[in-house]
Amino acid sequence: MSAYARVVDGIETRELRYFTAVADLLHFGRAAERLGIAQPPLSRAVRQLERRLGVRLFDRDRRGVALTEAGEVLHREARLALSAVEAAARRTRRAADPAPTITLVTKAGASHALLQALLDAHGRSRDAVPVRVELCELGEQAGILRRGAADVALMHRPVDDLAGLDTQDLLTEGQVAIVPVAHPLAARHRVTMSDVVDVPDLPMARWPRLDGTYPDGPGPEVRSQAQLAQLVALGRTLLVIPASSRAWQWPEHAAVPVTDAPVVTTVLAWPAHTGSAALDGLRETAAALRRDTFRAGSGEPAV
Repeated sequence: MSAYARVVDGIETRELRYFTAVADLLHFGRAAERLGIAQPPLSRAVRQLERRLGVRLFDRDRRGVALTEAGEVLHREARLALSAVEAAARRTRRAADPAPTITLVTKAGASHALLQALLDAHGRSRDAVPVRVELCELGEQAGILRRGAADVALMHRPVDDLAGLDTQDLLTEGQVAIVPVAHPLAARHRVTMSDVVDVPDLPMARWPRLDGTYPDGPGPEVRSQAQLAQLVALGRTLLVIPASSRAWQWPEHAAVPVTDAPVVTTVLAWPAHTGSAALDGLRETAAALRRDTFRAGSGEPAV
């Protein structure tokens, strides 16, 4: 075993929790209060972690505490490692449940017809494990999966964060512009991206990037479907979304196909290197649904 492997194997989750508290607050006293321990054992634990790794994690002087470059790296990695441990514990407890379920998380209002068809088909399968549906807001599925709070998610490529997740394609489709029903664009049979990007009286809604920041632009910053729906109804914004996600649109909205918008693929996603017989059953149902029920690009069940 290499020296590096021995060092990594020797790190305790307790040490990572202690280090992360100090790195978050950059103050040993406040970190000790958060952890519910005295400051001396916290300081000893951090020094022991520095000895294990052979690096200095904090610069300490009379002005305060600051992370070193190595400390910045460990701060990022420790968060991921602690999240992975917590997720593993949650998944393990769920696996031991005498009445197992699958928790599926999806963005509220997204892919409604597809989700309904998937749940119906799965429910007809022999020995199907019940699926509990959790609804979230824009871009939250990845974090929920990584924390172990859900087993699987409906997500969209290329707009969602799929790093570290395994996926199975379900439906590839075009996009539509959701506009106020009274706006001239609503009378169009189709539009292009150039038609909707620079509408002076109707700026496009700005979605958060994967890092949580927003692109520049005059449109409103949005995070929830409810916020979007009301802003469109009020004539304050428009948005471009997958065709099947328009199930939530209000009577005050109109959906117009966008001919040159990038196609979007709805996927079933789960943390890489995880799985269970229950999840395998849902994936088999999803594969059969894609093969037998949905026409690629239609966004609706075949009839």
